[in-house]
Amino acid sequence: MVATPIGNLGDLSDRARETLGTVDLVAAEDTRRTGRLLEHIGVKVRMLSLFEGNERQRIDELLDLEDV
Repeated sequence: MVATPIGNLGDLSDRARETLGTVDLVAAEDTRRTGRLLEHIGVKVRMLSLFEGNERQRIDELLDLEDV
């Protein structure tokens, strides 16, 4: 889990930037906002939408990915 800034993209910590640059998948509540953040730091990674409305379905998908 990586905390991201709500407002200024420049507030993202170096550690968060490094972590996001090493993952295979980002599960985000708002993929549009997260996509802008990732673009800002030059990271291209697969994203998956995960929020209260699709949580049950997505959890199973995420757990299945762990088995791969």
